[in-house]
Amino acid sequence: MKLSREEVKHLALLVRLGINEEETERFREQLSNILENFQILQQVDTTDVPPTAHAIALENVLREDEPGSSLPVVDVLANAPSQEEGYFMVRAVLE
Repeated sequence: MKLSREEVKHLALLVRLGINEEETERFREQLSNILENFQILQQVDTTDVPPTAHAIALENVLREDEPGSSLPVVDVLANAPSQEEGYFMVRAVLE
């Protein structure tokens, strides 16, 4: 499926993308190529293929949660822009 220059300009307008004539032609070729690839994929028979969210099984790669020692309060507050009595000082956001 070949896109026209007008269709590419319309798409650029919809996504608020300012493109010049050279970019219009480049995007026309690239988008047309993408649409042609989708047309090829639509011809594949997928009736016996179950829907999947992921092509491979997901595996949790996080480590076990183990308690550890905390940083000293002095180190934690060392770069705080404002502090008071060992706590971060922030502006009130609720009345």
